[in-house]
Amino acid sequence: MFCVAIDGPGGAGKSTVAKAAASRMDMQYVDTGAMFRAVAYALIRRGIDPEDEAAIKPVIGDLNVRVDYIDHKQIVSVEDVDVTPYIRTPEVGQGASKVGVHGCVREKLLAIQRQVAEDYSVIMDGRDIGTVVLPMADLKLFITASAEERAKRRYKELVAAGNTEADLATIEAEIRERDYRDSHRAIAPLKQADDAYLLDTTEMTLDEVIDKVCAMIEEARNR
Repeated sequence: MFCVAIDGPGGAGKSTVAKAAASRMDMQYVDTGAMFRAVAYALIRRGIDPEDEAAIKPVIGDLNVRVDYIDHKQIVSVEDVDVTPYIRTPEVGQGASKVGVHGCVREKLLAIQRQVAEDYSVIMDGRDIGTVVLPMADLKLFITASAEERAKRRYKELVAAGNTEADLATIEAEIRERDYRDSHRAIAPLKQADDAYLLDTTEMTLDEVIDKVCAMIEEARNR
């Protein structure tokens, strides 16, 4: 199977680009964030604090997490129950961020993510996909943009959604703080793989980025 690994900082549009490119190139987009959300949801339902690694370790090994794809849609199940409709709440999102720092959780999902890449031609994005999850990917991209540009994009999204309290300076400060935190994580810190292509999208439109990524995939396929 052909695999594309996309890394990069938060707010760079990795998921948006990956989804569009996967659709155009007839590949499967793998939402790794949904997997962490599913684990967080399952732990919360069991009354386990997502920050309590000591409480998570005894149960994570036996937690049955399954990922399937139907008509190019990802379905995440826990104990054979489809939890996809329930993992987009703020509580679960915060829990996903907390469980993502635990080595035992990342190890659990690593095997699932690699198995998906063996079963399908995939585009997978995240903060450690090219460096840890798919180090042998056929194509690795590190998609980024300046903190200023990423803040502007986020600001526009919030305003378009009707958020009248959005503040550009605050958003940029949060992005810079997140960049620092992600780059200094003890587990899977944000960094560019040595053999990844750097794609700075600061001066590019979304359509230009998608076109560029698709062209790079086509070129890599034909090598």
